[in-house]
Parts: sequence; structure tokens; C-alpha cells
Amino acid sequence: MARPRALLRLCPLLLPQDGRGTAYEGFVTAQGRDFHLRILLPEDFQMKNARVECSWSLKKILHGYRHILKQRLHSCPDLVSFMVELKTVLEIALKNTQDLHVPRPPEYYSCLVRDLEILGWNKVAYVDTGLATVKLKAEDSCGRQHLITLKLNAKYPTEAPDCLVDFPVQFAISWMPQNSLIDIYNQFLAALESLKGFWDALDEIDGKTWVLEPENPTRSATARRIAIGSNVSVNVEVDPRHPNMLPECYFLGADHVVAPLRTKLNNNMHLWDPEISLLQNLKDVLEIDFPSRAVLEKSDFAKDCGICYAYRLDSSAPDQVCDEPRCGQPFHQACLYEWLQGLPTSRQSFNVIFGECPYCNK
Repeated sequence: MARPRALLRLCPLLLPQDGRGTAYEGFVTAQGRDFHLRILLPEDFQMKNARVECSWSLKKILHGYRHILKQRLHSCPDLVSFMVELKTVLEIALKNTQDLHVPRPPEYYSCLVRDLEILGWNKVAYVDTGLATVKLKAEDSCGRQHLITLKLNAKYPTEAPDCLVDFPVQFAISWMPQNSLIDIYNQFLAALESLKGFWDALDEIDGKTWVLEPENPTRSATARRIAIGSNVSVNVEVDPRHPNMLPECYFLGADHVVAPLRTKLNNNMHLWDPEISLLQNLKDVLEIDFPSRAVLEKSDFAKDCGICYAYRLDSSAPDQVCDEPRCGQPFHQACLYEWLQGLPTSRQSFNVIFGECPYCNK
């Protein structure tokens, strides 16, 4: 299988291992060093369900950045985007690993302490014992709490710190040698306000509907799978820069249930009004009321998989439903795929497999 051109330019040593493009193995290069890794993608190519296997040396370097990479794995739309994030985090990790062994001059400490005092210790959430990592806290205009982690190298303030944030978009700071932590903090506050509409839209969805996935969304998560009814849901992918515009919508459920919803979305698309909230627009366009958190419990929608009898499988909820109206049993895609592969009556066409429902045999 031919690799995407962007992936070829970015990681020329990362090679596809199968014809479907679901397995890649090779090397990622950073600071002149090659690190071995293997990436396994699910059949639907959703990065949130991908598995990344690292060499021991790469795993050791990225140990302190696992939560960041996990967030990026859930928020990146494709392999190329994730590899860009992985290389960026790897560059930062390598740089900080090297900086641990670089002695810091007395001016570094006096300058940093002065900057922290000017900024105000009430804005500091954490400082490590070596004064190399600082976490600053801020509250946006809606009262949401946010953190920015600064990794400072020995040349601070001549060189800017590396900044790690839980944002759905890239956060790049503007820095001059005469700048200080206050300048970073102000840019952080400005970025928070620029994302206010995005977080407002998703907070309303989280507060007023039953979100099936992600279970505990981070501030960088741009997707929500919202329950519509029993074994019926819609996955919306919201643009952080334009949160009130029509998002990408993908319906999950039996065909006879989701087909009318797709028709309503196509027919009513012209009714979308960017002046009203994302949630209200979804209700108007789909001509539905989402199940209320005040009336119903999540257990009314969170049905276990009919094969493994569990709701969560590697953090994923069941997303395949039997099309037979009298059945409607949900399954995890991985469970169903493995089940159907084992049936002698199943047939496969490209990456789609056809077979009988484990529950009703239809």
C-alpha cells in the first residue's frame, strides 16, 4: 500500500506492514537519532483505538509524557497528525533529558525566582526541586481551571521554555530574550479566551446530554459521542476554531434507525444558525430532543457488548448494532470482527465482513 505523501516526508523510515495500511513499523527520527516503534491501527483507522509499541529506549525517554501522548492519540484525526505530535513531544523530551545534565548558572535561578515573584506565587501550581519545571494555573472567564507546564532549559531567559497545555489546537508562544514568565502567562490567558466558545459548546453537551465517549474528556478532546436513544448515538467532531459551525456527524446504530437521522441532517442543514448554541442547532436540525440527564440514567444507554459482556473494551464502548429491529444488540467492533471471522458462513469484501448476528442469527 502506498503511504500518504505527508507521512513519507515526515517519517521516511516508517513503513507499512500490510496492504490495508493498518500496521506500520520502522523508525522515528529526532535530533539525529532513530527510535524504533510499531503502530497498529484498527479497521476504521480511528487513532483513539490505535496501539503504539515503542522500543525500551524510546519508552524511557517518553515516560513522563505518556498522558500527553494519550491525549493526542485521542484527538488526532489521522496517523500523519499523530506523528507530527509524537515528533514534537520527542524533541521536547530529548531536549529536557539533555538539560538535566547541563549545570545551570546562578543567574538562571535568580532570574526565575524574580519572574515568579513578579508573576505572583498564587499563580504557581507546582515547581520541581531543580527549578526546571514550573506549572502555572489560570481561570478563564467562565471559571474553568487550566494548567500550563513550562520546561525551562539552562539558557532561560535567552531561550523560551517549552510549553505544554491541554488544548485542542497548537499553542505557540512569541518569545524574545527580554521576555519573562508574565509574557507567557498573558499569551496563555489570551489563548484561553480564544477557545472559550469551543469549551462552552462542549461543556453544554457534557452537562445536558449523556456522553458515551470519551468517558472523561480532556480539554483537548474535540469529539463527543452523544446518546440519542437505546443503542443509537451520534459522534460529533467539533472544530475548535469554529465551534458554532456544523460539525462532522457520524451516526451509530441500526440502519433503520440512523437512516432517518441522516436524511434529516441532509435536509435541514440549511437551518444551521451559528448565532445559537451547538447543542440547540443539533436538536433543531435532527428534529430530536436528546435524552435528559435529569430524567434518565446512563445505564439506559450504556448496554454491554453481546459477545464479551462488558461495556468498556480498551476504553471503547460498543459501537456496532444488529440491524434486525427485534434484536438491536450492541457489540464492540473488535469483538464482532473476531466473532465473524471465526464463522465459516461469513464472507469478507475488502475491509467489510458480513455474517450472522451472534444474538439473533440474522
